Amino acid sequence: MAAGVATVALMSVALPAYAAPLSGAIFTTDSSGTPVNLNIYQDKQDVYLNGGPGINAPDSAAGLPADIYSFQVTDPSGRTLLSSDAVSCRQFSVNALGVIDDVVGACVHATGSDGEDGGATVQMFPYADTPNNGGVYKVWVTPTSQLDCSAPGNKNCFVPRFSKTDNFKVRDSRIVEIDTRFWKHGSPEPVDGLLAVWTDTNGASNDKYSEYNPAILAFHEAHVEAAEQGTHTIQVSDQSGCTIDYVLGANGKTYIPAGGTVLVPVVVKNHSAGNATYFVDVYCTE
Repeated sequence: MAAGVATVALMSVALPAYAAPLSGAIFTTDSSGTPVNLNIYQDKQDVYLNGGPGINAPDSAAGLPADIYSFQVTDPSGRTLLSSDAVSCRQFSVNALGVIDDVVGACVHATGSDGEDGGATVQMFPYADTPNNGGVYKVWVTPTSQLDCSAPGNKNCFVPRFSKTDNFKVRDSRIVEIDTRFWKHGSPEPVDGLLAVWTDTNGASNDKYSEYNPAILAFHEAHVEAAEQGTHTIQVSDQSGCTIDYVLGANGKTYIPAGGTVLVPVVVKNHSAGNATYFVDVYCTE
C-alpha cells in the first residue's frame, strides 16, 4: 500500500449478499445506439434501451444471456410504475451474441439500430413523468421468465436481484454521479476498460466499464449517471489489468480486498438543488 494513504483507516463493511448478477449490461442511448451526455435527454421519446457486454467493455466481456426480457420505467425507488402500457408490450429478445436483436409480442415498441454492435435499440416511451424531485428515471430489465409478482421486495413484479437497471434524466441538467477510477501505481492517468459492478438502492445491478470519452464527460471513469439518493454499492474484483491493492471510497475510507473483491458503499445525499460527483478510486498492483 502506498505510504500516502497510511493514515486512512482500513475498513471492511458488511453489505447485503446479492445473487450472482446477469452478465452483460444495459444502458440508455439514442435510437442509433450513441450514448447521451450524462444520460440527460431532451425528450422522453428520445430515450432508447440498449444492451450488450457494456460500453467500452473488453472483447472478452460477455453480453446479456440469450433470452426474452421485459423492461419497465419507474421512479428511482421502483415503487411508482411510469411505463403506461402492459408489460407484455415491453419485451425484447437477446441473441447468442449477447445483444438485443428484436422486440417481441403483438404490441411492441419502436426500435432503432446500434451501429456499433449491429443490435437493436428499443424505445422506452410511453411512460409518465417522474415524481422524483431530482428528475431521475430508472429503467429495469429482467428475464421475462423471472418476473414474480409474489416475490418479497418485487417492484411491479420485477425482482431486484434478477434485474439490471440504469438511470437517466429528461431536460434536467443537475448532475449526480458515481465515478469509479482504476489506477496503476506510477501511472499518471486511470486505466480504461476495467469493470465496476454497480448495485443500486433497490439491490438491482449493472456492469460499468471505465472509459475515456470526453463527448459524454467520461475521463477514464466507470460512470453511474443520475444516481438516486440512498446507499449504493460499487463492487470491484481482481481482473485482467488490475490486481487490487486497496480502494479509496467516496467517504474517504480505505477498503482492502477479501478474496480479490471489494464492496464499497456509496451514500448519495439529496442533491436536488445542485451537482455532486462521488469518486471511488481503485489502486492496482499491476
